[in-house]
Amino acid sequence: MYKIILEISLKYAGRALRLKNDIFVGRKGALMDIKDLNPDNLESAAGMLKAIAHPVRISIIGCLDLGNRKSVTEIHNLIGIEQSTASHHLGILKDKGVLGSKREGKNTYYFLKNENILPLLSCIGDCCI
Repeated sequence: MYKIILEISLKYAGRALRLKNDIFVGRKGALMDIKDLNPDNLESAAGMLKAIAHPVRISIIGCLDLGNRKSVTEIHNLIGIEQSTASHHLGILKDKGVLGSKREGKNTYYFLKNENILPLLSCIGDCCI
């Protein structure tokens, strides 16, 4: 097992996530030992990261931050892409568990299933400066 000795401090909306001496400290202070992660969780996490790793999808997630929910029409207008392109990328994000959706009448509204994705993107953004 690789020994991870690093400390990461991500701050977003007053929450901190830390990784220190193989221990993950989440937003509610829950502890998780890295060696307890099972292959299914790691596979799911890798799938989510692959789904996020696209400029259009990062833009979509940015539109849906902090409890916002939007329809495909609202998203494609905000980002300035074709509606079919927005639908395609929304489908990928939903399939990998990044987004959830709720149908209301003719519209389907999309939202972030897990707001912990936002600090991750914030950290990546800080690394690109």
